[in-house]
Amino acid sequence: MRKFLFCLIIFLSIAGQSFAAPCLGTKMPQQKKVFVGLETYSVFNRKLEKEYGKISSFQNFFLLSLGVFDWLSLDLKGGAGNVKQTSEADSKIKYSTYLGGGYGFRARLYEKDKTKIVFGFQHISIHPHTASIGASKEKVVLDDWQFSLLASYEFSKITPYIGTRWSRMDNIKWIDTQRDRQKSDLTKSMGLITGADIPINKRIWFNVEGQFFDTTALAASIKFAF
Repeated sequence: MRKFLFCLIIFLSIAGQSFAAPCLGTKMPQQKKVFVGLETYSVFNRKLEKEYGKISSFQNFFLLSLGVFDWLSLDLKGGAGNVKQTSEADSKIKYSTYLGGGYGFRARLYEKDKTKIVFGFQHISIHPHTASIGASKEKVVLDDWQFSLLASYEFSKITPYIGTRWSRMDNIKWIDTQRDRQKSDLTKSMGLITGADIPINKRIWFNVEGQFFDTTALAASIKFAF
C-alpha cells in the first residue's frame, strides 16, 4: 500500500508540470546498486495536433539507474539526438543531432515468484542544432514524456514484458524569437508497450522494446549491473 501511495503522490506532483520515452523494462537495481548502459531510441512517427504534421527522432544515450530502495530506482540518461518534422504537405525540416537527456523513476508495485508489475515515469528532452530556413532561424526542443504500467514474467532465457502508457511528445519551436508549443495529437496518447530483457550472463543483458498506437518507436540497449 505504501508503494502505491508513494507513486500516486509523485504522479500528482509532476503530472501538471512535466513535459514518451523507453520504459526500460521491469529489471531494477537493488538498494545502493547501479545499472549502466548504452541505448538507441528511434521514433519513426508521432502525430502532432492541428496542421503541424508529424515528427520523428533518432537518439543515443548513456544510461544510469540507481537503486534508491529495492523497489524504487532513479533513472538518468544523457546523450544526443535529432528531430525531423514532416508537414501535412510532406515538406521536411531536419534539425541535426545535438544534446539530449532525460530522467525518471520506476517503482515495483508487485513481485511474486517470477512475476513483476512496475509503474514508471520517464522523460526525454532533445535540443538539436538550429536550422536555417530561408532568412529565418528555426530552433526546436523535443519534449517527450510518459507514465507507464508494465508486467513481466521471467523465463530461464528471457524476461518478456507488456504494458500500457499515457504519453505526450511536444515539439517546441522558435522561428526567430517567436515561440510555439506544437502539441502531440492528444487523441493518440494511450499506447502499447512490448519488450524483453535478454541475459548474456548474470551482470550483462540486452533490452529491446517496441511502442505502438500513441507513437511508433523502437528502443534497444545493453546494460551492466554493478
